[in-house]
Amino acid sequence: MLGDSLSAAYGMNMEQGWVHLLAQKLTARSPQSNVVNASISGDTTGGGARRLPALLKEHEPTLVIIELGGNDGLRAYPIKQMRTHLAQMTRASKKANAKVLLLAAEAPPNLGRRYTTMFRDSYTEVAQQDDVAVLPFIVEHIFLSEQLMQRDGTHPNAEAQPLLLDVVWPTLLELLGDPSNE
Repeated sequence: MLGDSLSAAYGMNMEQGWVHLLAQKLTARSPQSNVVNASISGDTTGGGARRLPALLKEHEPTLVIIELGGNDGLRAYPIKQMRTHLAQMTRASKKANAKVLLLAAEAPPNLGRRYTTMFRDSYTEVAQQDDVAVLPFIVEHIFLSEQLMQRDGTHPNAEAQPLLLDVVWPTLLELLGDPSNE
């Protein structure tokens, strides 16, 4: 798992985060499974692209989940730069014989419709170009509920974490070749 604050359990104990819940659920199904959470709050696609080669070498994953880009959008980084970094990560993962799941991010609406549309479309474009799986912004519906957000209004709270896992789980199982989807 290569992500930012959404996957690094920002504002709560790591054991409450959706990636830890994923690890528990996956290990219950398949005891030999191991989930490495290499997420860092505040990370960008550039940071992920720099860190990923060493992580691939060290852990030799069968699946890489990339949840990065939100901080690129908050900093209004150039779309082309973000897209290049996403493609570098997907290609490096595939070259290491890992399947890839991209979790899309959203840019803040104050950056304008053109930027936010290009930002959102970047994930689909990279996924299609590199033949990897992609999911839309997993926090989208959670943002609509104050009860599921931390006081900062940006990060989901502990109550929201199982809901994030619920969004990712079916696609994850499909990628791992488990058709039962439970």
